Amino acid sequence: MGFKMAGFKVLWANEFIPAAQEVYRINHPEVILSTDDIRKVQPEDILRSIQLQKGEIDVVEGSPPCASFSSSGRRDRTWGQIKKYSDTKQRTDDLFFEFIRVVEGLQPRVFVAENVSGLVRGRAKGYFKEILKGLRDCGYKVEAKLLDAQWLGVPQHRERVIFIGVRNDLNKDPEFPFPLPYRYSLKDAIPNIIRERYADGSWRLSNKPAATVLQSGSSVSLSAKMNGGGYIEIETDISGSCIGVEYDKIKSGEGSKKYQNLLKASWDRPSPTVTQAGGHKGTAAVVHPTEKRKYSIQELKRICSFPEDFKLTGTFEQKWERLGRAVPPLMMKAIAEIIRDKVL
Repeated sequence: MGFKMAGFKVLWANEFIPAAQEVYRINHPEVILSTDDIRKVQPEDILRSIQLQKGEIDVVEGSPPCASFSSSGRRDRTWGQIKKYSDTKQRTDDLFFEFIRVVEGLQPRVFVAENVSGLVRGRAKGYFKEILKGLRDCGYKVEAKLLDAQWLGVPQHRERVIFIGVRNDLNKDPEFPFPLPYRYSLKDAIPNIIRERYADGSWRLSNKPAATVLQSGSSVSLSAKMNGGGYIEIETDISGSCIGVEYDKIKSGEGSKKYQNLLKASWDRPSPTVTQAGGHKGTAAVVHPTEKRKYSIQELKRICSFPEDFKLTGTFEQKWERLGRAVPPLMMKAIAEIIRDKVL
């Protein structure tokens, strides 16, 4: 999505999780979507499907699943093991090396790879160094930086390690976007709530002016226009859970000492990081600053900088997971623009 916002034409994609495949097809019907395990995908098969030769692709972008390098929990205990990942079971700590294999076989002019900040911390640094060497051995000048989405137009604190590689024969260096001189707060991103409940238990979003992310051609901006309101799903309610009891004990902008991942957002700052597991009932996660609930999906789309018309399918938890796993589009748009203007 971020590359499309920057004016790129996306030709081919790979997605292994069925629920994510469905969402991708709905929002990007023009893109060839491979559903094979990436370990089985050969570079020559990709080139054949998009009718290009080795070395002709402008950019290859990859986000190898990163749960194995998350900063939370005893992540290293699962390295080398098959474990639950979304709706499947698979090993995930080796997938960055599959990305390296694909880059080596395709030889794009530029590549972009993304992973969690935990990749450069603790014992995972060994993986980071090995990945960096592998990418450089493919014939690229490679740099990696830790970027925070809140300084790239996204109303959310979200750190990601971004690798950018430029093929050696281009004689150019990797370029990264500069941080903006301002940030969008939570109150810039989501509206207030009309306290009127529908028969099914859902709340309705107000039609009062509120900032939202909209796509217009190849540009994206925060606009005060709100398109038709939305709903607060009943799954957001935490009043009957342990974290609901804890909610009353913490102030806006603070976290719980009892539940590590329970964070009450502040209206005046970007949202804390949205994790993929936050949509599970009773799971400690970022919560609304003044309502005893989690974000609604519509609010979450804005906090994650997805366009209003981006479609999601499945259960509340599945929709939350899709947004919680994604690189915020405005963050990737900023990266794509610097590559478009300074490298290619």
